[in-house]
Amino acid sequence: MKKNTEKTNVMRLLDQKKIDYTSYCYIDSGVTSGIDVAAVLSQNPDQVFKTLVTIGSSKNHYVFMVPVNRELDLKKAAATVGEKSISMVKSKDLLALTGYVHGGCSPVGMKKQFRTVIDASAASFPSIIFSGGKIGYQVEASLEDLNSMIRFCLADITV
Repeated sequence: MKKNTEKTNVMRLLDQKKIDYTSYCYIDSGVTSGIDVAAVLSQNPDQVFKTLVTIGSSKNHYVFMVPVNRELDLKKAAATVGEKSISMVKSKDLLALTGYVHGGCSPVGMKKQFRTVIDASAASFPSIIFSGGKIGYQVEASLEDLNSMIRFCLADITV
């Protein structure tokens, strides 16, 4: 891991709101899976979250954040947002919808603010680590600070 000298849009947005965060860069590591990212960053995979974008049967979009070592339970997630069912947004549609590419999707700075649910396990940590908005970059912030950037709720949404 190298010292991060580049600022992503997510970092600039956090700076604008004067939110304390730690940035991580793993751009030269070659890793792509969330579990590998946690390992390269020497972080607990329970504390490193992936951002998943879904579409409900109503055609509304939702964002779910789950630990990289867990999977989103689609039935629990649908029930949490009051949908009959949800499915993952196709990777090819992600950029137009959120402004982010697969592997670099952050809940902060999306083109539109979607209803966001973070797995309840996040409350076990003083901060969580999530995408910095670009492949190879992560940021760490407290839930309290994250809540000043995006509205979210906590729920049990993993398998």
